Amino acid sequence: MLKRVQLITRNLHKRTYISPAKWVPPLTAIGLDGAVGNTPLIYIKGLSKETGVNVYGKAEFMNPGGSVKDRAALYLVKDAEEKGQLRPGGTVVEGTAGNTGIGLAHICRARGYKCVIYMPNTQSQGKIDLLRLLGAEVYPVPAVAFDNPMNYNHQAKRHAESLDNAVWTNQFDNVANKLAHIKTTGPEIWMQTEGNVTAFTCSTGTGGSFAGTTRYLKDVSDGNVKCYLADPPGSVLYSYIKTGGQLMDRSGSSITEGIGQGRVTDNLAAEISLVDGAYSIPDSDTIAMLYRLLDEEGLYLGASTALNVVAAYNVAKDHLKPGDSVVTLLCDGAYRYADRLFSKSWLESKNLLSAIPSHLQKYIVLP
Repeated sequence: MLKRVQLITRNLHKRTYISPAKWVPPLTAIGLDGAVGNTPLIYIKGLSKETGVNVYGKAEFMNPGGSVKDRAALYLVKDAEEKGQLRPGGTVVEGTAGNTGIGLAHICRARGYKCVIYMPNTQSQGKIDLLRLLGAEVYPVPAVAFDNPMNYNHQAKRHAESLDNAVWTNQFDNVANKLAHIKTTGPEIWMQTEGNVTAFTCSTGTGGSFAGTTRYLKDVSDGNVKCYLADPPGSVLYSYIKTGGQLMDRSGSSITEGIGQGRVTDNLAAEISLVDGAYSIPDSDTIAMLYRLLDEEGLYLGASTALNVVAAYNVAKDHLKPGDSVVTLLCDGAYRYADRLFSKSWLESKNLLSAIPSHLQKYIVLP
């Protein structure tokens, strides 16, 4: 019996060896900043079945900082390092409505920098608290127009200029933001769809995600991928695109955070001519989609993401044929907005409760 056991043990031991040709090296250790990108592409079953079009969402909420803005944050910091604007122990200063700041706070901790964030005081308390938990200095300031010197972006710039070894990363007009998506998001989508992407759509705040991804997909497909901008109420980009730059109508407001714009940023300017069309998405459609995605797909997503999916759904219905594919970005999860998006009183205050179908109102669990 002992010999038999020894024989089995030896045979098992032999089977643990792999020939050199098949050997796979162990994973290389990476820091948090090395984990940014390469997010999955999620097939949205319900919308795909309804439209006959393959509707995909790129799961940007799976970045280590929880949003698509991790990509921009990493490239903004790397750009400052490469230009010699930021040295060890330095300070990164930015004006942001939230997710870029969160991404920068994560990247700064990972790379050894201080982080200072200026943001409109209209943003959710959850974002402000998270930034502070990540070690950032946060200055919530009154929300005023970009041409006002007290706009949060201008205050961030002045703060950086007052410090030694500090950089204002200037996410709206620093094209390192767009480069992140030319180098990563666009190529990932092309690879994951094996080049079979018919259309791309997403919303824009700084313009980096939309412009960079659009630029790459247009270039790699010789212009065959159609790209559509999605806009919330209160943003001028829908009217700007629809009128060929004649009108910049900023009427209305939106529940979405971090998207919409009152101007054409430097990140977007060079790609605006590549846009094939635009959609203005009402908040009622956004909130209904948010609850639908939770119910049908198990996707717990923020409002800007739900808006993106509404745009993808509209593109599928209006411009594509069965078997085509449309991709959008699932920017972040609902965790940072749950106290609003799933609150009955807040939804009532925004006149959005009735926009949620009755069979989905079971998810409204907060008073």
